[in-house]
Amino acid sequence: MAEQSKNTPESKHSKNGNRKPRFNFNLYWIYALIAIVFIGMQLYSSFSTSIKEINKNEFVEMMKDLDVKQITIVNNEFAEITILPDRLSKEKYVSVKEKSLGGENPGPHYRYNIGSPQLFDSEIKDLWSQFPDTRNVEIRNETRKNLFGDLLGWLIPIGLMVVVWIFIMRRMSGGGGGGQIFNIGKSKAKLFDKDTHVLITFDNVAGLDEAKVELKEIVDFLKNPKKYTDLGAKIPKGALLVGPPGTGKTLLAKAIAGEAKVPFFSLSGSDFVEMFVGVGASRVRDLFRQAKEKAPAIIFIDEIDAIGRARGRSVVQGANDERENTLNQLLTEMDGFEANTGVIILAATNRADILDKALLRPGRFDRQIFIDLPDLIGRKAIFKVHMKPLTRLDNTVDVDLLAKQTPGFSGADIANVCNEAALIAARKNKQQISREDFNDAIDRVVGGLEKKNKVIAPREKRTIAFHEAGHATVSWLLEYASPLVKVTIIPRGQSLGAAWYLPEERQITTRDQLIDEMCAALGGRAAEQIEFGKVSTGALSDLEKVTKQAYAMITIYGLNDRIGNLSYYDSTGQSDYTFSKPYSEKTAEIIDEEVKKLIESCYHRSTQILAENKEKLDVLAERLLEREILYREDLVEIFGERPWPDANHDPEPENPKPTFPAQPA
Repeated sequence: MAEQSKNTPESKHSKNGNRKPRFNFNLYWIYALIAIVFIGMQLYSSFSTSIKEINKNEFVEMMKDLDVKQITIVNNEFAEITILPDRLSKEKYVSVKEKSLGGENPGPHYRYNIGSPQLFDSEIKDLWSQFPDTRNVEIRNETRKNLFGDLLGWLIPIGLMVVVWIFIMRRMSGGGGGGQIFNIGKSKAKLFDKDTHVLITFDNVAGLDEAKVELKEIVDFLKNPKKYTDLGAKIPKGALLVGPPGTGKTLLAKAIAGEAKVPFFSLSGSDFVEMFVGVGASRVRDLFRQAKEKAPAIIFIDEIDAIGRARGRSVVQGANDERENTLNQLLTEMDGFEANTGVIILAATNRADILDKALLRPGRFDRQIFIDLPDLIGRKAIFKVHMKPLTRLDNTVDVDLLAKQTPGFSGADIANVCNEAALIAARKNKQQISREDFNDAIDRVVGGLEKKNKVIAPREKRTIAFHEAGHATVSWLLEYASPLVKVTIIPRGQSLGAAWYLPEERQITTRDQLIDEMCAALGGRAAEQIEFGKVSTGALSDLEKVTKQAYAMITIYGLNDRIGNLSYYDSTGQSDYTFSKPYSEKTAEIIDEEVKKLIESCYHRSTQILAENKEKLDVLAERLLEREILYREDLVEIFGERPWPDANHDPEPENPKPTFPAQPA
């Protein structure tokens, strides 16, 4: 408990969030003093004397009154006028008699812009001719140099150039997003160590018990290596997490970082990819160098397929040379480890079939940990984890029932459902989250938002109703079809109608089960044909699903008598990069014929079932038009209980609203 208290978010914030950058204060004080001296010199020169600017009339008046003692022409630009001391007592000279900082001002007192030396000479000669006594005024020329101004004139451009240069260099060295030219070969891995705690542990990961057992062994080796080395054991150098998206591969890696308490380097496979040649290999070398310096440590590479794709698959010669060089360097670094260096590599991908074989051989990624979609028990545990932040749950929320309602959901999907349930409850201004909110959230995740205000013509609505009634009828009357739970003609997402099923969770599927599912998918179009004598475009997604499933049955699973026990599936992914098919044109024609024959037979079977139950189909469609949403109880009332046991169905409270998957009209 004491250890947990150290890893609270508050402590993390105090350690990391409030940490201030360190500056060289002595250097900054020197810069500040120099700036103050320059500013002070400028201010002193500006305020030490009070020189008032005068115009030509005022200058002529002073000369006529014989008040001027001296005229100093500075740099042939302006003239400084000094008044005789005994004339400063006049009232009009009171403002310039004293300095601005105190004391008597000996001069100059006024400033007069002469325009040009020639013009000023003519003005003086005119005064001499009109007023001969003005010849006694001393006139002198003076050349002055503004050292401070000249210095600034040199320093400011140079300073601006230095500032711009420093800015560009910092941007190029990684200080900003514009470029990282000088650090481009450095690793982009984010380091989690004692200063940056990871608060996620194995307790935050649910539904992955088998994977956690293998990964806990890696964590235990990093904490207690002597326990294994005394027996001569060697921990695997690498572990590959493989599974569909959203199943928790990255979350498991974060949990390892939180549990191991060792330096943890995290980055994505795309971080090695760069437009410059040799950068990827350089980053790999730098990453492993840093990890060895901080050993024991863990390196986690997410989406490793970005650089780990099998070599030699490029259609254009040399197109993947840079990526292959990066992979070669990664293979070399992994194989170059000495025994028990304490550096372990973890990687995650959902495309293990396309990875290079050299990457998966023993001595590199020794272990492949498969993380599949959670089963019923796993989904229940995941729901409990994501319901902890939801503090206001009422008594109607049943975790067991929610787990049964969400077959095929990943951990990310379940997290999304819990969040959507809270949002829906808040949208309805409810004080607690109820079971109805979770059901609406499941429907939202599967089919999208309801569009009750969408305008649909009565004729189209009737077509949609019979289409969905056809799905429901065929699936209810076939043994291996998934039992329907809910059907609606309310538009949702991109669908004009949808039917939710509760499929059986099974590991293998027989030919009869696949055919029944295809018949149920074709039930919508068959119902349109029987009722209206014509079909519509509403069965697009149904036809797409059935076509893919028929080709899979014949070309992958070997479930066709004419093709035989052959499979043209390539688990290595090599076929993704070839233009040729693994069978002849004659075989391709046979496959097309068999696919068409299979789909037509399923369609004929669906039509026959609906024709035999036409009256019940009409009742179901009319009731669907009236209510817009029907549940399992309505089908039991119309067709009676199914004669076959439902593996996944348990008695539920009134008006159940389970799920999955939706069949759009």
